[in-house]
Formats: sequence, structure tokens, C-alpha cells
Amino acid sequence: MVAASRLSLSQQIHCHDALNTRLKERKLRFGENFINFRFNNIAKRGNKLAMHASPPTDDAVVATEPLTKEDLVAYLASGCKPKEKWRIGTEHEKFGFEVETLRPIKYEQIRDLLNGLAERFDWDKIMEGDYVIGLKQGKQSISLEPGGQFELSGAPLETLHQTCAEVNSHLYQVKAVAEEMGIGFLGIGFQPKWAVKDIPIMPKGRYDIMRNYMPKVGSLGLDMMFRTCTVQVNLDFSSELDMIRKFRAGLALQPIATAIFANSPFKEGKPNGFLSMRSHIWTDTDNNRAGMLPFVFDNSFGFEQYVDYALDVPMYFVYRNKRYVDCTGLSFRDFMAGKLPPLPGELPTLNDWENHLTTIFPEVRLKRYLEMRGADGGPWRRLCALPAFWVGLLYDEVSLQNILDMTADWTREEREMLRTKVPVTGLKTPFRDGLLRHVAEDVLKMAKDGLERRGYKESGFLREVAEVVTTGVTPAEKLLELYHGKWGGSVDPVFEELLY
Repeated sequence: MVAASRLSLSQQIHCHDALNTRLKERKLRFGENFINFRFNNIAKRGNKLAMHASPPTDDAVVATEPLTKEDLVAYLASGCKPKEKWRIGTEHEKFGFEVETLRPIKYEQIRDLLNGLAERFDWDKIMEGDYVIGLKQGKQSISLEPGGQFELSGAPLETLHQTCAEVNSHLYQVKAVAEEMGIGFLGIGFQPKWAVKDIPIMPKGRYDIMRNYMPKVGSLGLDMMFRTCTVQVNLDFSSELDMIRKFRAGLALQPIATAIFANSPFKEGKPNGFLSMRSHIWTDTDNNRAGMLPFVFDNSFGFEQYVDYALDVPMYFVYRNKRYVDCTGLSFRDFMAGKLPPLPGELPTLNDWENHLTTIFPEVRLKRYLEMRGADGGPWRRLCALPAFWVGLLYDEVSLQNILDMTADWTREEREMLRTKVPVTGLKTPFRDGLLRHVAEDVLKMAKDGLERRGYKESGFLREVAEVVTTGVTPAEKLLELYHGKWGGSVDPVFEELLY
């Protein structure tokens, strides 16, 4: 069903063995201490990296010899782990607003909120210069998106019960501090009321670079940065072949997840013509670094091919001496050759590669785990449903194979059609002889069956989306019905309807 790539790291040997072999070679060239520092530093971060939450760490040792493509491949392969060590990581973003005015909260309010959380609930502060820009506690982190969207990046956890408990604990803490400040949080995929000019800008150096670059490569990049919220699920793989299978299944089904969780029908106080405005925005943000990645379905796909793709994605920045160096539009390949104009003669480290991977935004993203990126932000009751959906499909071998069999003859044109049309028509999108809803019904059953076979009594987390699939009515369509009816043509009530 799934062809192995040319670099069969995992069909003959375990990925870690391949990595260890590569490291022995690197020790001969770079020296024992440098390699141990670099890869131990990576390993300590565990399954869930904190790159979004904090400024990248400076390398303690300057690279004096070029990284090779094999090093970059080995970095991805180092994420392989046996099934018993697979974990679930969730990330969710939400809009903060003043309860009295519904206006977005400013950085100064966010600063006070972060300080309050740190003092009351024992979080460590993450600083950029004099600014607190996030918090960390164990393997959880809280970070800020460009317009102040408040994000929890969860710890890698074993069961959906633990994941849901983590979300509930986070929301309890945030509400405990925020309510005293007159601040609420909204679970929706696109800012429903305010224009980009009304959104405060967070004091993070990488966002300054992105803000200047985005209008050069797409018409909706600033909307993406300042007015969208998403929920994301991060999942592990055991081998290169397992990664390929999960990547393909995840990409094929991402439009179905987008439809089921579609929750962004308003813009500046009115319906915007979409059920998932957030998803549509990604079609014209920066197509060099977003989309459905058709090469994932090629027979040659594997870690090496993803590295080739990532090397060709234009850079955003390099982090040096606690500041971001603008490298927008430049080539990581040139960086590897010591020919990056802003840093002449300087060579990248694995930290630079790790940072670069965080600036790529396809519907499914590969790091040392796979990120499912297609869902709109939503209220707390749906935050546990998205990981349940993907865990049931991708962590159960029977469900995963059923998905691969079901989608094997889907064409590139069909996948792209779904990617384009689902943000507008959701589960009512025509597909082959029926509607996407009919496919979603089969997929949801596979997810439920997969969860039941896991044996953790997790299938109840899918109840929140079962009605959506059965009726074909997305959360966005329910909001539109309220807007045209009970709300009398005002979006203001959505701040209460979807309040955390």
C-alpha cells in the first residue's frame, strides 16, 4: 500500500540505530563534546519542543564544519519511538478580550495576566529582553501569538483523559486570574469583530520580521498572524514507514477535520462568506510554506524528501546573540554553505534547523513528531474532541490502514478541491457520488473504533462532534443561524456564546 522511501532508515533498522551511526561519524569530525551537547540538548526537550513558547536557545558552540543533509535527516529520524512511548500533545489558541468593551487585550494586560499565573500557580517566566512573553511548567508552556492569542502547548501525555484534564486545569487557572482583571477568552477560529488595525502587536522579534515579510508573499498573511486561532494535535511515529503512512492519512483527512471543526464565519461584525475563514486564509498566506504537500503521496517520500522540501522553503530569521537576524526570502542551502548574506561565513547549527522547521506551515507538519494543523479554535468542550479524532485514526493500526485504503485512489485534484471548497461549504461539499458528510461518517466510526481498541475508554470524547457529522451542520453554521435569528444581526453575543 505505502512504498518505502529510498532512505529506508526504518525497514532494516530502528531509526535510533541510524541516528547513532550518524552521530559516531559526526563525533570523528566535530569532536565528542560538541555532539553530546547538541543531541543531549535536543533529547532533553522530549517529545514536545518549546520553540513557539520561547526565544530559541543560542548554541554554546559555534559550528565550524557544515551540517550535511544527512544530519538534517537524522534529526527528523531521531523522533522515532516504539509504540509504548507514543504520546499525545495538544496546542490550542484563544482570543483574550475585555469583558466590558469586547476589545482585544493589550500586551500590558497580557503581561499582568502572565505574571499573575506565574505567582499564583508556580509557572516559570519566559523572557525576551525585558518582556515576559510566555510561561513554562514542566513540559507545558504558554506562549503568545502575534496578536496576543493565548496558546497552551501541552505536555506529551499518554491518554486523552490526561489531555482533557490538562486543558481543564489550564482553563481554570487562566480564568481564575483573568476574571479578576475583567478579561475573558473566546474560543473561535477568526477574530469576529475587530480589524487588523485594532489588534495589539506582541513584543516578539520574530513577529516583527514576519509582519514585514507577509504582505510580500500573500494577501492574507497579516490576517493569519493577528486574527486566527487554531487547535493542533501532535502525534508520534515508530519508524520512517509509520511516519509516511500517518502523514498521508493525516493530509488526506485534514479537510474533513477542517469541516467538522469549522468555527470562523464572522469578520468585522458580519458573516464573511466562509465556514472556516481561518482555513481559507492559509490558501493565500505564503504558498511557499503552506498547503497540502502533494509530494507526500509520491513513492519516493520519506524523511529525506521532507528535508529537501524544507530546505527550499525561504527562511525567516536566524537567532544570534539574543536577537533575530532578518533572513526573509533567503536560502537555508546557502546558509549551510556559509553563504548567507546577513551572516557571511557563518554556518548553521541544529538549533537553526529546528527554528527553520517552525516557520513552515503545511496542513500537516513534520518535526520530530507530526502536527495535525487543520482545525479552527473552539470552545473548551471541543478541545478534547480533536485529539480524540486523530488518536482514534492514527494510533490504531486497523483504523490507520482503513483510512489509507479508503483514500488510496483520491487524486491530487480531489485533495486540492477539498482543501479549497471545504472552508466555504463544510460537510456539504460534494465529493464523488455524495457529500463529504458521508465520508466523514465513515471516518468518525473508524476513529471511535480505534479509540475503543486502545482500551482507555476514550470514545466518549467524540460525542461533541458526532452530532456535527450526523447532521452535516458545522459549528459555524449554528453560529450563523444565531446571528440571523436570536442575535438580531450582531456578533457581540458570540463573545458570551463561546466564552471559556
